[in-house]
Amino acid sequence: MPPRHPVSDLPTHEVINMPPLMGDRDLYETDIALKEALHREGGGWAEKQVQAVGKLAGSEQVMAWGDLANRYSPELKAFDRHGKRIDEVVFHPAYHDLMRTAFEHQLPNFAWNHEGEAGAHVAHVAMSYLYNQPEGGALCPIAMTYAVIPALRRQSNVADEWEPRLRSTRYDPRAIPASEKTGASMGMFMTEKQGGSDVRANTTRAVPLGAGGPGGEYELNGHKFFCSAPMSDAFLSLAYTENGLCCFLIPRWRPDGTRNALFTQRLKDKLGNRSNASAEIELSGTYAVMVGEEGRGVRTIIDMVQHTRLYCALGSSGLMRQGLVQALHHTTHRSAFQKKLIQQPLMRNVLADLAVESEAATVLSMRLGRAFDESAGDPAQTAFARIATAVAKYWICKRAPGHVYESMECHGGPGYIEESILPRLYREAPVNSIWEGSGNVICLDILRAMHKEPETVTAFMAEVDLAKGGDARLDAAIKSLKQMLADPADAELRARSVAERMALVLQGSLLVRHAPTDVADAFCASRLGSERSGVYGTLPAGSGFDAIIERAAGR
Repeated sequence: MPPRHPVSDLPTHEVINMPPLMGDRDLYETDIALKEALHREGGGWAEKQVQAVGKLAGSEQVMAWGDLANRYSPELKAFDRHGKRIDEVVFHPAYHDLMRTAFEHQLPNFAWNHEGEAGAHVAHVAMSYLYNQPEGGALCPIAMTYAVIPALRRQSNVADEWEPRLRSTRYDPRAIPASEKTGASMGMFMTEKQGGSDVRANTTRAVPLGAGGPGGEYELNGHKFFCSAPMSDAFLSLAYTENGLCCFLIPRWRPDGTRNALFTQRLKDKLGNRSNASAEIELSGTYAVMVGEEGRGVRTIIDMVQHTRLYCALGSSGLMRQGLVQALHHTTHRSAFQKKLIQQPLMRNVLADLAVESEAATVLSMRLGRAFDESAGDPAQTAFARIATAVAKYWICKRAPGHVYESMECHGGPGYIEESILPRLYREAPVNSIWEGSGNVICLDILRAMHKEPETVTAFMAEVDLAKGGDARLDAAIKSLKQMLADPADAELRARSVAERMALVLQGSLLVRHAPTDVADAFCASRLGSERSGVYGTLPAGSGFDAIIERAAGR
């Protein structure tokens, strides 16, 4: 018998020219653009909390939880072993680990637990951006739990009952009444099969159980087509009364301690966001409480939508940043044609271009955080947040899939296999562009804001004008944008062009004012100049590739 050799001695198993495992990585300390924005926008006082989340989010442990939570998707358990209807969703333990850790670090409620402190939303954005990088699925219920507070405050008796639960730092996944739990989470479902984004086409009906009206009790009957996070403790939804479309809070348990009539028909088999359950829900004699003015349901729930759109923008920014982090790591250690990939001129152009796009998304998301902070006392910031959030949601979310794909391509074949995080990031990337209004819906909302709230345009242009004189290409783009906004012809037909130009001008303004010259110059040349391509890796030859890449790598 021939001698046996250990696997490492076999010639075909000699491993060379492969990047080392990344291991624990501090996602905050290596993100220079984020660190600068945290301090610039007023959240520097919370740096220790943000640092803790950044270190945690980049750890091998949390990355492993994200992988497991996606490999073992949630399962619907409609009945218990005795045949009783329970409509519960069973998650892999890793998902609960992600959620528990998020709650302990105040991911759902930091801004509200520090309300009134300048920069609270800025810090909240930074932490959420970081935690989205290892796994976006957990961010869905976290985003809705954060976003629901302003809507609930339109109904004081509901807010008094639910807000303390939602501000808890304890994660309690038990399927029991919220009054018996140490913390609670919130979901939302509006869309129906026949209506989709046109929520006024909904057919769900609400019948009062008493006098009715704001804060009154109702019984709902209908079918909701997309309910994310169906194990939340309560949901906001829309239904019609005789007086119009209204907003309702639907708890999972009735006040008498019995299960509410929320019947889960199936879980969605989704492209991405697989760790987070999404379901179809049947409402049949379902208990609910009206929130806000009767007949003004869309206006009530839009407060929640505005805040979840912020999460869409910051979440996509986080996905882009993590894709870039992975690409930089791989190309730093992988060689081809007698050079490290990162030393190859064309690869340097791609990496620098990805870095510029990522930084533009990051600084815009953080600027929105400040606008949310300052909205309480400054009408101009309220107006700016109203339109800039929609613009950012449209553009950043639209750019994320292509950005993550390009980061994957930097890896070649190793980036395409499931052992890499890149396929998961790529599947996750489209969700934010679809969630809370797909591209066309957001563009039409931007037009609606311009028409009905002209002060939003005034506030937006005041912001971008702060950079006038800083770059001739930006100045020309601002002038062009003003001409576009002044022309009402074919407004709907041109809505995407308008939204894109608004986003690029706003990002350019922020980078010209706050980023290093190399980053701002590369952005203006490639996004606002006359030779714009749209394909990554087409920065002009004179761009500061070395400085841009070093900055993106955290050096």
